[in-house]
Amino acid sequence: MTGEAWIDLIASIREAFEVVLIVKSLCTEYPGDRGTAIQAAHDVSFTVPDGKLFTLLGPSGCGKTTTLRSIAGLETPTSGEVCLHGKVVFSSAAGVSIPPSRRNFGMVFQSYAIWPHMSVFQNAAFPLEVSRRKPGRKEIADRVMRVLRAVALNDLADRAATKLSGGQQQRLALARALVMEPELLLLDEPLSNLDAKLRERMRFELKRTQRELALTTVYVTHDQSEALALSHEIAVMNEGRIVQIGSPRQIYERPCNQFVADFIGTTNFIDAQVIEETVDGRCRVGTPVGALNAQCLDRLPRNEAVTVSVRPEDVELSEQPPEGGDRDTVCVGVVDAKAFLGEHLDFHVRIGDLVLLARAHPSLRTLVGERIFVRMRADKCIALPATSAAKA
Repeated sequence: MTGEAWIDLIASIREAFEVVLIVKSLCTEYPGDRGTAIQAAHDVSFTVPDGKLFTLLGPSGCGKTTTLRSIAGLETPTSGEVCLHGKVVFSSAAGVSIPPSRRNFGMVFQSYAIWPHMSVFQNAAFPLEVSRRKPGRKEIADRVMRVLRAVALNDLADRAATKLSGGQQQRLALARALVMEPELLLLDEPLSNLDAKLRERMRFELKRTQRELALTTVYVTHDQSEALALSHEIAVMNEGRIVQIGSPRQIYERPCNQFVADFIGTTNFIDAQVIEETVDGRCRVGTPVGALNAQCLDRLPRNEAVTVSVRPEDVELSEQPPEGGDRDTVCVGVVDAKAFLGEHLDFHVRIGDLVLLARAHPSLRTLVGERIFVRMRADKCIALPATSAAKA
């Protein structure tokens, strides 16, 4: 075997050992009206490396919670396979379905299900108290206090659970899941019951805990900001299928279709047609505001109908003609409307019949009705097949 072959073999072995969860071709159905089957999750496949947080993101009813519950064993898939650390916990082909209690998964639901008659310590200790192999009293105390310190609740161990704030209850639910030292942590919309400011603060707490403890985690949410802030990798789901998998930056900056571009953040869509096909990942398209240079993930033939996606923060505004690259597009528009939002201004800029949303610094003082220059950088315009739109 050559040196390069040995290196490839070692790399593949290392990768195999580093992968904690493998979900392969998972399908889960529910009985529908008139005997028809509803596919809640269809052909779902992904892997989660050791110590990483993987998010299933999508609108309500897209199949993300069903997928999580199927991994946990709370739902029985019709087909597919789930492996944890190389051990099959579910396989329709092999007839394997290990009960949820034996999968060593920790799970935190949208409803924290805190026991109101117990203290913080008692709530965290409860899973150990009822486990098949009940540890000794000292081991229980040590493990409980260790996880309470990890979530910064150790000073509240004797407090009644009903005396905790919403954020503290969320951390207690997390501690109760961690005390069993699970191989995989499953979180289903754990922050959705918190108010906006507390939810934002708890994102950082959750991210800190996950990173410090190197918890391999599958996280379910419909909140795009939450997914972008927390995740190492995101799977965007729609109608029971995974549409795109990538890092938060890849998902945001390089959406594969109109559904992903529209669901993740805010964007402008511009109808266009391919003028010149290129082989370097770029193409030139004709639009109502003139010819644009854009990025394209797939090769697009000439005359193909496409939609150009460009984020509001990438629509650059200036009162003087900007200096742009040869491939950038510069045009003149009129301010149709604007809104002051504190740290930025939202502008509606009309260019002919097209209205673009742009985001600018509050120092830009252009008035409604006045002329303004618009610059769109070629590397920020994404040409997507017009047929790629999916139902939300």
